[in-house]
Amino acid sequence: MSFAFLLCLATILVIAAIGAPIAYAIIIGAFAYLWAAGSSIGIAGKVLMDGLYQSYILLAVPLFIVAANIMNAGSISDRLLNFCVAIVGRFRGGLGHVNVVTSLVFSGMSGSAVADAAGIGRIIIEMMTKSGHYTRGYAAAITAASATIGPIIPPSIPMVLYALVSGSSIGYLFVAGILPGLLMGAVLMAINAWIAHRRGFALEAAVPMSDLPRITARAFPALMMPVILLYGIYGGVTTPTEAAAVAAFYALILAAGFYRAMSIRSFYEILVESARSSAAIGLVIGGALILNYIVASENIPSLVADALVGLDIPPILFLLSVNLLILLLGCILDASTIILVIIPLFIPTCRELGIDLVHFGVVAIVNCMIGLITPPYGILLFVINAVTRIPLGEIIREIWLFLAVLVAALLLMIFFPSITLWLPRLLGYEG
Repeated sequence: MSFAFLLCLATILVIAAIGAPIAYAIIIGAFAYLWAAGSSIGIAGKVLMDGLYQSYILLAVPLFIVAANIMNAGSISDRLLNFCVAIVGRFRGGLGHVNVVTSLVFSGMSGSAVADAAGIGRIIIEMMTKSGHYTRGYAAAITAASATIGPIIPPSIPMVLYALVSGSSIGYLFVAGILPGLLMGAVLMAINAWIAHRRGFALEAAVPMSDLPRITARAFPALMMPVILLYGIYGGVTTPTEAAAVAAFYALILAAGFYRAMSIRSFYEILVESARSSAAIGLVIGGALILNYIVASENIPSLVADALVGLDIPPILFLLSVNLLILLLGCILDASTIILVIIPLFIPTCRELGIDLVHFGVVAIVNCMIGLITPPYGILLFVINAVTRIPLGEIIREIWLFLAVLVAALLLMIFFPSITLWLPRLLGYEG
């Protein structure tokens, strides 16, 4: 590695360490590299514009953000929540099950863990604490854990970013996330049931079965969104980016037209908030595009691949090692940074070792989501702390069992690739 590259890394680490946003750290580090290497600063602008111009897929990111914000602002989230309460709220630990099932359902609309936790997650926490059966820390912890499912079941903003850096099919990545997402939901519900029996959580009042058809009918239009998205992509009707536009438009029609739960003013506020969120992600993407150019210029991916292949590392050991690294990095970095900056370093090695890139991508993204709830710097822990004012210490004390079962689910995905690849292969994937 050259002096310029070492200076780039040092600059990024120092700026990030003083608390500056990681996007600024990456961009300033990239400028430091170009200055030390004697290159024109204009290269950064060219790389950035070329990367954005050639990545039509990135339009899906702001569109999915708009769809998620409309879901949270309208009455759609409330209808989905009532549906989940009617289905699983009658069991011991019922509101905990509702929490997980709601995340499974809502993940088919938002594609964002933060949107899930800050939106509908906040509502469920209030329900759980008001019932008197759950501590604040437990309600917040299971909400944070279940929110990690959001970006696994399609649609998924992190999968869009991974497709950008790996060249993998978004469609197959989306389908590959369905079974892993359901597995994550299953293990979370299992540990919730175990804790509920161990702590003697009281039963909630059951919704009468006679009310179930009415509640289902109220939620049915919202439940159709993931069906419409997947049919659009796999039926050849839309591209993934067009499907994101359909998702945003469908959410708007439901909230404003069908449910009549949105005003022009609230829609304006949604667009402003979505623009801010998209801009924040865009800064990270822009910095990552420049940094990836620098990494390629230094031939780092080939050096890493040659070193690992030369050591004759078995593919499963490589996967375990990379996932351990991602899990550790997830404690201090956000998922977008890991996907755009760290993961591309290992993609050439995956190709050399014969590791399927769709399988690798889903496993890596699940790992990044687990990092969102890993103390001390799990972003979802801070998001829930910010929107509910529940002390961080109470959340962290309750998060460990949920974290353990999610790691167990991750290991199952690593050792049994068919969990991620079975559905894509049914649809013709040949990887």
